[in-house]
Amino acid sequence: MHARSRRTGDLRVRNNLAWIAMSRATINELVGSGAGVFAFSLYAGLILRPAWTSYSRLWERLAATVLSLYVLAVLVGVGVVGALAAVYFWG
Repeated sequence: MHARSRRTGDLRVRNNLAWIAMSRATINELVGSGAGVFAFSLYAGLILRPAWTSYSRLWERLAATVLSLYVLAVLVGVGVVGALAAVYFWG
């Protein structure tokens, strides 16, 4: 390593993404969308798939799917209440 590259004013490595400017709202939307996709995939993999494969008849599978939506609603409700509690007690 050269002595010149150790100086603080020498910027040999530049950020390639420095030209991308994102607003705070865009970042919030991206994080929210990613969390939503992640949560839906967890629901599909951990709740819906076992409920679907537990039954062999189509009407039983559809009934299990509809009833699993109640589980999803409760999980979303718990998340909303937790988020509201965090916002309320935060400041």
